[in-house]
Amino acid sequence: MATEQLLKNSSLKVPAVEVIDLLSDEEIETGGATTQRVSRDAPNDELYREEEGGEEGWESESLYADALEGMGDEHLFEGEPDACTLDEALAFRKRLRAIGEDRFVLETVEAGTISAKKLCTAFGIRPPPFLENAPDEAYYPLLGLGITRELSKRLKLSKYNTVDDAVKLLRKSKNIIVLTGAGISTSLGIPDFRSKDTGLYSKLEHLGLSDPQEVFDIEIFREDPSIFYSVAKDILPTTKRFSPTHAFIRLLQDKGKLLTNFTQNIDNIEGHAGIRPEKLIQCHGSFATASCLKCKHKVSCQEIYKDLKAGNVARCARCYRELLGVRKQGLKRKRGSDNTRKAKKRRSSEEDTEDEGEYDLPEAGVMKPDITFFGEDLPATFHDRLVKHDKALVDLVIVIGTSLKVAPVSEVVGFLPPNVPQIYISRTPVSHVNFDIDMLGDCDIVVAELCRRAGWELTHEMVPKDQSVDVKVQLGYESRHVFKVIDP
Repeated sequence: MATEQLLKNSSLKVPAVEVIDLLSDEEIETGGATTQRVSRDAPNDELYREEEGGEEGWESESLYADALEGMGDEHLFEGEPDACTLDEALAFRKRLRAIGEDRFVLETVEAGTISAKKLCTAFGIRPPPFLENAPDEAYYPLLGLGITRELSKRLKLSKYNTVDDAVKLLRKSKNIIVLTGAGISTSLGIPDFRSKDTGLYSKLEHLGLSDPQEVFDIEIFREDPSIFYSVAKDILPTTKRFSPTHAFIRLLQDKGKLLTNFTQNIDNIEGHAGIRPEKLIQCHGSFATASCLKCKHKVSCQEIYKDLKAGNVARCARCYRELLGVRKQGLKRKRGSDNTRKAKKRRSSEEDTEDEGEYDLPEAGVMKPDITFFGEDLPATFHDRLVKHDKALVDLVIVIGTSLKVAPVSEVVGFLPPNVPQIYISRTPVSHVNFDIDMLGDCDIVVAELCRRAGWELTHEMVPKDQSVDVKVQLGYESRHVFKVIDP
């Protein structure tokens, strides 16, 4: 039975919303509709279209997404009821690649050697509660998705495993792509987005949104910009300090090794750290400038800083000046309840005031910081730099402080040549990308230790000169390392 048949042959009738991204285990967040792939041959930009029963479709979308995110290798290692062990999972994945999907399905599920429900766990899928007590065939769609996702992953390069391997790569590489996320700024007191209890999204429940990401949805911003402005002060950069991780990227630049820093951050701290504009791609824009949604007038964000800090919706100064220049007699008077124009009232000069309530006055445009909202295109420089320049030159990829959940930046590591080594540095691992070396812990601690081992001087006030770091291989993994500072 081919994977496509697994996707179809289910006794459970699921709405036509096979809503899982098969190139990663996350939904592709592009704002508005959610881009999904229902098979490897489906168009990459096929959008879910709400039909009759659409609300049920969106609920199933969430349930399937939770299932695909639900079981990383760390769970298999620790042991989960009715799940494959980590060794079994690794063996199944290896066998799948060796013999292909059709033969793999025939010798496993079709041969009755393992249930589809249990085999799902080998591919990082936690059997969802809504399928409890369903026949095994009900798990075929999920298994088909898991198999296709596994085959789409880049294979880990087996020769890179240790911290010393990472250090050697740093020393010899000359064109390093560094892809960064919010985790490199948290040591400065700037919250990330997704951390439980401390991330920005966890603090937005009071807004009453169905999804906290709606704060950064361009359509919602156009409808009600006050929602964004009410939280803007919490993400507005207020410091020109930079973290040791920013200093590490600057050090790579100074050594002539930095090809490009692709940052998802909007805090503009890379500039404070001295990363040159020609080495920096701000994938999601920044707070450096703001533009009017109506007339497109662009200003420095300093001009609307007071409004951002106060939570007030900023309006365009140029629009306002133009409106002030409009002669009052050129404005349309409001109609009365009887749909007739209000009669003009003769006033003395003392009574003649700017009573704007009598007029249909156009408003000045809303100023939007030039950060990329869900539903907006990324800057053209992102695509041009990656495709036309970096892909042919890169010799090392370092991903720092991001869970790689937002497309299209999340797709960068899969787009680059698979023979280029990839290193991951963050507090927690990701399961939807096969990095060659995972280094887990505080980003600042990890990069400082790498520099020490490389013989590089990383000078920063937040890195004690006598700092000692304990590095241990995570049990059950050959290439996953945990970094912790040893208390003096």
